[in-house]
Amino acid sequence: MNINADRLAAPSAGLPELSPEYDPWDPIRSLRRYGRHVLTSVEFTVSNLCNMRCEHCAVGYTLAMSEPEKLPIDLILKRLDEVEHLETISITGGEPSFSEKTVREYIVPLLKYARSRNLRSQLNSNLTLDYGRYEMIAPWLDVMHISYNYTSVEEFHRITFGASPHPPSRETAARLYERMVDNAQRLAKGGLFVSAESMINYRTHRDIVRIHRDIVEMGCRRHEVHPMYPSAFAASLPMLSRAEMAAAIEQLIEHRDPNVWMLFGTLPFYACSPDPEERRLARRLAETEGVTVRNDPDGRNRLNVNVFTGDVFVTDFADVPAFGNIREERLDDIFAKWLNGPLARSVNCHCPEAGCCGPNLLVKSMYYADVDFTTRRALADA
Repeated sequence: MNINADRLAAPSAGLPELSPEYDPWDPIRSLRRYGRHVLTSVEFTVSNLCNMRCEHCAVGYTLAMSEPEKLPIDLILKRLDEVEHLETISITGGEPSFSEKTVREYIVPLLKYARSRNLRSQLNSNLTLDYGRYEMIAPWLDVMHISYNYTSVEEFHRITFGASPHPPSRETAARLYERMVDNAQRLAKGGLFVSAESMINYRTHRDIVRIHRDIVEMGCRRHEVHPMYPSAFAASLPMLSRAEMAAAIEQLIEHRDPNVWMLFGTLPFYACSPDPEERRLARRLAETEGVTVRNDPDGRNRLNVNVFTGDVFVTDFADVPAFGNIREERLDDIFAKWLNGPLARSVNCHCPEAGCCGPNLLVKSMYYADVDFTTRRALADA
């Protein structure tokens, strides 16, 4: 069965197409509109199951072979109804679509809710399951977000089962790889906005341009690029220097396909940096057409909700403990509580000149533990 391309391509009523000029997940939009950070985005962790064990998985230690009952979908939708300024929802895991029951009873209802309320939606998936699973989801979805960090089947095998105690054979991995590519191509041809994310890390930094070309060939409309940070499984992997990271970004900007939106996130380079080379890179990113640097939504305009416990986190992979629960509290109230806390205040930075909200908690902890960004501003040459 083929997806109806017109049905997929139809945007939510009255909203512009997703583009470098319109990224509703970026907290800078709501900050400019309301003059403060408000909750406009909610992310749901709907599964702890996954058919892979990627060596870099940021939620690797939460993955399981079975999972408990989820909260009632009616409670989840009620809490969304109470969010005054809601604009986007995201669905993540694990592999969210691992269980067809989860697809039917949670993912599709959430996406239908988003469409009925004129919200944008995103699903984070590895796209390695049967196509019919995604066919159920696609008509209601705005963005299918996948990870792509490979230059060969061998690399896929090494990376996606790098943390597995019992990795499958190369032949099994090859079938998953081919299915992922085929599913991405079919969804993209059907009109769905497919966005592929790559990490800049010790494996990819020299091959990032080749990875970009593969992503373009799959029909993805956007290539997202983030540095790898030492969270969960990734904590045991080698880390790049900032110079190596910057060199990879420069190569990517130089050789990118100009027809594909290039979105960078969680970069440690800012227009207020005392380093002139980092300021030059920040300026190049800001001035290159079709390239954007998304301010991190986590804790600025987005919260993560675990649908098993109801616990609310600043992000699905944070070491920060839960600071609320939707069983008892409204999400707007939980968000207000978070903003008034010391951790949120430590990264509550905004530079209007650069359109920048500063580092998130991971970046600040790794590179800027002793820096008060609220005292800095973009420097003139940036």
